[in-house]
Amino acid sequence: MTTEHGPEDSPAHPVYPDLAGKVAVVTGGSRGVGAETGRALAAQGVAVCLVGRDRPALFEVADSIGKQGGTAIGVVADVTDAGALGRVAERVADELGPVDILAAFAGSPGEPIPTTELAEDRWRQILDADLTSAFLTIHTFLPGMVERFSGSILTLSSAAGRQPGQANLAHGVANAGLTMLTRQLATELGPQGIRVNCLAPTTVRTAKVTAAMSKELQHKAALRHPLRRLAEPTDIASAALFLASDAAGYLTGITLDVTGGRITN
Repeated sequence: MTTEHGPEDSPAHPVYPDLAGKVAVVTGGSRGVGAETGRALAAQGVAVCLVGRDRPALFEVADSIGKQGGTAIGVVADVTDAGALGRVAERVADELGPVDILAAFAGSPGEPIPTTELAEDRWRQILDADLTSAFLTIHTFLPGMVERFSGSILTLSSAAGRQPGQANLAHGVANAGLTMLTRQLATELGPQGIRVNCLAPTTVRTAKVTAAMSKELQHKAALRHPLRRLAEPTDIASAALFLASDAAGYLTGITLDVTGGRITN
């Protein structure tokens, strides 16, 4: 299998030649899975728009892609705001062109909150961050895909939406909703040439996770996975590349559990 390297600190990803020349929008693109997916897409020759709220982090990722010879822009926006997303779409159309790949990866961290302490406003904030944001992102860019009779949409759920765990109730419910959103859209949009798939990782060893969890806790968490390690952002990005590519051309409506064997259905 041929591979292509992204930034120096990223392992090689498989190469999907059909992705070259396409345009992608990745929300949650300032760090973690979103940032790594943006890097991985750019290394395939995809022009990438990274969307997030952290301006310095977002531009740092976009700059790192440019230094590696890729094409990327960073656009600061709140993806729970339809108006802000509309402005993102206008800039992407002006600077990059029609969107072929949409990765709606923004979301909340899913911190543990006892349900008795989960206030109504926090419940609504989490549902907006995890579920409504995905709907609004897709709703913004979908008309262009329908017009061109082509597109690949990716959503990002998590193990919290696949089985009960330590994450708060709103996060689990919203992530479960993302899997149904994916299935419903896939059924609706398949006849229009648009594929919709979902990624559902377990704990990903992002910078935020490594800062919050001691090495001992990370080791204990890793042992709960048959592969005996936590997921890396590159694991999720590699799965995203596959689902976005023609190699997955007959896959739609699926939720891919990127969990090292911990969740298999």
